[in-house]
Amino acid sequence: MTRMTEVAFDSDGVTLAGNLWLPDDTEAAGGEGGAAPLPGVVVAGTWTSVKELMADRYAERLAACGYAALSFDFTGFGRSGGEPRDVEDPARKVRDIHHALTFLTGHESVDGDRLGALGICAAAMYMSDSAARDPRVRSLALVAPWLHDAAVCEAAYGGADAVAERVKAGREARARYEETGEVEYVPVVSATDPRAAMPYDIDFYLNPSRGGIPAWPNRFAVMSWADWLGYDAIGLAPRIAQPTLLVHSEDAAIPDGARRFHAGLAGPKDFLWTEGTQFDFYDREPQVTTAVGAVAAHFARTLPG
Repeated sequence: MTRMTEVAFDSDGVTLAGNLWLPDDTEAAGGEGGAAPLPGVVVAGTWTSVKELMADRYAERLAACGYAALSFDFTGFGRSGGEPRDVEDPARKVRDIHHALTFLTGHESVDGDRLGALGICAAAMYMSDSAARDPRVRSLALVAPWLHDAAVCEAAYGGADAVAERVKAGREARARYEETGEVEYVPVVSATDPRAAMPYDIDFYLNPSRGGIPAWPNRFAVMSWADWLGYDAIGLAPRIAQPTLLVHSEDAAIPDGARRFHAGLAGPKDFLWTEGTQFDFYDREPQVTTAVGAVAAHFARTLPG
């Protein structure tokens, strides 16, 4: 029902690798007899992720619903260029999304006046930041959104002292990198290494049949902590006037953060509460089908032809 083309585009001098998913009956727009341009959607997933983890899955499903959906690897991740590798840099990721939107705007199969943004988990923060900054984002959808501020980080990471320790470690790692060029890494997920960014036995990330794939190195740059923990996504809500949908569950990550974000939104807003754990929304049924159906319907309402 869909076809995928590997694409590449520039982001501040770095070449990013992406997959453009289209309905399989879409002819190249712009030529004689070509199909009408499609609404376009930029799709991104969890922190540290590569496009193969969940962005591709959602982009393919959206293409089957009639959208031109772009999944891509951020700077320093996956098949994209950029150094240092595997650094969770919110500001850099927001700039990458800006250039992904520019790529879609210029593509012959895409109607650049009908662009949406879909963020899953941590990408909800980056897509929200992009919507707050970039009027080309006409509609926003967030699935199992991880949306944090200082209060959420303290609750999620063991209190203010624990957050301060991570921030200190991140600043020290950044200083070492700037002095020596060496990057300090720990696992993203580990059931045995207490230094891991998520020191838990998380099946999605550790199971090779789910997210534990060769394309994802399970590597977290310690220098990431300061920027990650200092990022206030909930504070972005009053700057977002675009129609926004959240799909979430009480059993998924930080639902209170999602509620606070939703309450602060400046524009039209919807909230679908469903069931499932955070990781169910990445690759399990019925959560993926439920989320894609809600997102596709939201974009159909808010990106009309």
